[in-house]
Amino acid sequence: MGDNRRMDIATVFERAADIDATRPFITYYDDATGECTELSYATFANWIAKTANLLVDDAGCQPGDVASVAMPPHWLTGVVMIACWHAGVAVDHGEAATDVAFVAVDRLDDDVDAPSRYAVSLAPLAMGLRGDEATAADAAGADDFLTEVRAHGDHFTPPGGVGGDGLALVGLPQGETVTQRRLVQLAADRAGELGVGPADRVMFSGERLRPLDWLLVPLAVGGSVVICRNSDTSDLVRRAAMENARHIG
Repeated sequence: MGDNRRMDIATVFERAADIDATRPFITYYDDATGECTELSYATFANWIAKTANLLVDDAGCQPGDVASVAMPPHWLTGVVMIACWHAGVAVDHGEAATDVAFVAVDRLDDDVDAPSRYAVSLAPLAMGLRGDEATAADAAGADDFLTEVRAHGDHFTPPGGVGGDGLALVGLPQGETVTQRRLVQLAADRAGELGVGPADRVMFSGERLRPLDWLLVPLAVGGSVVICRNSDTSDLVRRAAMENARHIG
């Protein structure tokens, strides 16, 4: 990845995408719903741009603002987090008030304090809120993320002040914060610990996965990732072989 001391997340993503933007970045399976969604680097970049534009144009976010992301491992979670970092918005891991919140529909009852709230449906095909989900979002005063984001532009120019020294994570234990530059280094170090090399394809499964692993490790090495939820162990063995991926956990 070059000199990690000067890196921010946008730079790392751009360098990984430049290898071949048409290759898969994230493949997402949910065996409870039968969903299989695959996004290339180019398609994922388009979602990032639209979401970053939503953060700036709709939510009024500026570099240094903070977002809460109450979502499970999912390709949309990856979109939201990387878009935040593109826009210079830190992701909060605590329970403090934030400037904007992205909340999975089944977590709308969580006590999330933010002036701008977006309800995110995790149903297949990214169709947005329907039926009971839309009713729940209305009751919580949250906008439909998947409807709102589609109205935004396909290109995003980061505002001034976004870079490696910008905060990436806040609200960590003991009040610790992590800059984008440090997060890039942590991802590179973690890739080394896991034995993940350049352009490797890896697979993660479960509900308590760390974004450092399932999102940032593949990005750090310019590789790709398969995320599996609600899967049996036998399914994972078969799927890893089918996807030509190494199942890490």
